[in-house]
Amino acid sequence: MDKRKTEKEYKNSVVWFLCISVFALLVRVAVSLHPYSGAGNPPKYGDFEAQRHWMEITLGLPPKEWYRNSTINDLSYWGLDYPPLTAYQSYVHGLLLRYFHPDSVSLYTSRGHESYLGKLLMRWTVLLSDALIFFPAVLCFLIAYYSGQPSASKNNTAWHTTIILLSPCLILIDHGHFQYNCISLGLTVGAIAAIISGKELVGSSLFCLALNHKQMSAYFAPAFFSHLFGKCLRRRNPYLEVFKLGLVVLGTFVVVWWPYLHSLDSFLEVLSRLAPFERGIYEDYVANFWCTTSIIIKWKRLFTTQSLKLLSLSATLLTCLPSMIQQMRYPSRHGFLYSLLNTAFSFYFFSFQVHEKSILLPLLPASLLALEEPFIFQWLIQFALLSMFPLLCRDKLVLPYVALYGFFILLYNAPGRKQDTRGRSSSSIVKSLLVSVILMISFLLHVIYLTISPPTKYPFLFEAIIMLLCFSQFIAIAVYTNKKQWMLSEQHSTTMAKEKHL
Repeated sequence: MDKRKTEKEYKNSVVWFLCISVFALLVRVAVSLHPYSGAGNPPKYGDFEAQRHWMEITLGLPPKEWYRNSTINDLSYWGLDYPPLTAYQSYVHGLLLRYFHPDSVSLYTSRGHESYLGKLLMRWTVLLSDALIFFPAVLCFLIAYYSGQPSASKNNTAWHTTIILLSPCLILIDHGHFQYNCISLGLTVGAIAAIISGKELVGSSLFCLALNHKQMSAYFAPAFFSHLFGKCLRRRNPYLEVFKLGLVVLGTFVVVWWPYLHSLDSFLEVLSRLAPFERGIYEDYVANFWCTTSIIIKWKRLFTTQSLKLLSLSATLLTCLPSMIQQMRYPSRHGFLYSLLNTAFSFYFFSFQVHEKSILLPLLPASLLALEEPFIFQWLIQFALLSMFPLLCRDKLVLPYVALYGFFILLYNAPGRKQDTRGRSSSSIVKSLLVSVILMISFLLHVIYLTISPPTKYPFLFEAIIMLLCFSQFIAIAVYTNKKQWMLSEQHSTTMAKEKHL
């Protein structure tokens, strides 16, 4: 009887997931009808043109030429600056475009190509990436996350699914601004699902693929390393377990990098493209430590790039350390999710060359923890949206931004979610007041940014105010989640002591 009940619940969950997935795809289609980064803005256009140009290059040149500067491949015009898996992805998507519309990826002649069919095909490549990689990975995570939790209600599962698949920031960046974050984030979610299911080798390989798609996936690397290392230390033969993981990691990297391992020069050509130190320690008004404190300390003027690289690396590793130590000592699946969030925040705050879009990385584990920390997730996503607002304004995405913002608020407060069997509640007076204040401040900043011109002397005044406010909130969230991760250690110690006593 229990087996039949479990099978029925599983089938119902899959049906719910499919229904939500179809709706989430339709929302993505609606957002993709709006402008994108660099639309009609020569000579370099924007991220849309960068992705299209990579398809042109990978189709027209052999792999050894993809990262090499030449008269054919001018790296100053959107040269490939992501790892090889992105290049392979560009090649596969380029085949699709070439089949239906060869002019859109024709070598030499397709720069700035903006035909209707070309744009439509480009949008479909992102939708397909979402549907084939991110969505299945989320399903695998939800199955792993809710396994062994018979008390989890259907409403909670449906709400959690909806929150992850309809996260407004990812939709606006991938399907509005135009990128393929859904691939690297999907591979990361798949890796998380595998690890919390006990399939560490599969998870390690998937995370290596995520790293080889976008190097920003390194935001999660300390959490993966410390959690897996901590689990290995508790096995009967820890050396063998570490060796197996190392072999899988090395093997995955060798397979992905194989075309560039025939010579040291080829390998270094690719590697040099992945670390754009010449751009400076930050760009635009990103709500991280370096950019925010630059109002007082002129980092770029006072320090050399070499000094800033060392400072950045030291600060990032030091702030990751508490989270890593906790997972090495007390590895657990919930601790792992908190560690992913905390190390991602460390990289966002202190690493070199952070973009506004990088807030997507802390947002991913926050969405996976949404049932555990609904209020924190709501808090984070509202300020993440605000932090990206100037970028999305430049892309003329205000309408989908406002629509998804309002839609998210409705989804978050969907009926049924507050009857959480875990006993979580976001209806307290204090939290309600905080949310109201947040919404009011956010609303005023949006209105001011759209309707009032900044002083001539301070043309980026409003961007700076948004940055300062968002940074303060991100810091507050990171302090809370780091503390929460260590509280799990105390709970673990108490449980172990009780079991030993019994």
